[in-house]
Amino acid sequence: MRPRLTRGPRRIVCLTEEPTEILYALGESERIVGISAYTVRPPEAQATKPIVSAFIGGSVEKICALEPDLVIGFSDIQAKLASELIAANQQVLIFNQRSLAEILDVILQLGLIVDAGARARELVDGYVRGLDAAADRAAQRTSRPRVYFEEWDDPTISGIQWVSELIQLTGAVDVFADRAAGKLARERFVSTEEVRAADPEVLLASWCGKAFDEVATRKRLAGIRAVVDNRLHELPPEIILQPGPACLTDGLAAVERLIWR
Repeated sequence: MRPRLTRGPRRIVCLTEEPTEILYALGESERIVGISAYTVRPPEAQATKPIVSAFIGGSVEKICALEPDLVIGFSDIQAKLASELIAANQQVLIFNQRSLAEILDVILQLGLIVDAGARARELVDGYVRGLDAAADRAAQRTSRPRVYFEEWDDPTISGIQWVSELIQLTGAVDVFADRAAGKLARERFVSTEEVRAADPEVLLASWCGKAFDEVATRKRLAGIRAVVDNRLHELPPEIILQPGPACLTDGLAAVERLIWR
């Protein structure tokens, strides 16, 4: 008997926000049967989809009860949950996109998985046009402000690769660009002394899971140019620390606005 083509998985659980946003953008939201508690984009997802996971952990029992035919997660941080789901005979796909190019590739791959390859290509082409436009604007600028992006405060962690690339795309300098490619958080640890030595002119912060404490940061980094010139800015994590459509659009716009205001 010939196998019947299914046009991709029909019941998908998304353990992080970005596959949810991608599937909505592809017009395939009806395939989603479970989401992460940290899902903010799009807002209708929280209102209509069951929550089955946090970021690191999740309920294997709840996920299995939804009878998914695909569970999508992200990075080594979800390795334990992925392993538990595999042991429960679930089909699991873990992406590990860290660069802008890899984010675009994931959108294309998800499009193919859900039989929406043409729509995925349209989305990616649009995102690339936006990135190219930002690069064109950067080419017209004559200064190169030094920027420090802080992803966490204790231990202090500098920006991940796609954030570093966005900063540089606008024409600024990421003062810790040499560490941005580190896939593990500990590869991006920086000391207060190193931040002081770099003397960034702009500090961008997005502490995933808690609010940026500007008072404590000013005390910790007193004397650097960004503090002296009052150039400390917080970005919502859902637009900058999510390796999906958000960082390519609203994240890029916010980074550019805050650096070049």
